[in-house]
Amino acid sequence: MSITKLFSLHGKTAIVTGGGRGLGQQIAEVYADAGANVVVCSRNFEATGN
Repeated sequence: MSITKLFSLHGKTAIVTGGGRGLGQQIAEVYADAGANVVVCSRNFEATGN
């Protein structure tokens, strides 16, 4: 079994608090790369990249 299948998050949803910058942002990006639907929460709207 490949590592990408072993850690696949396809069909899952991840809510990442503090995902607008720093470590939270990195975690959100990795979850998205693994196939998850990602919801990013941040105290500052500008930090979410919208």
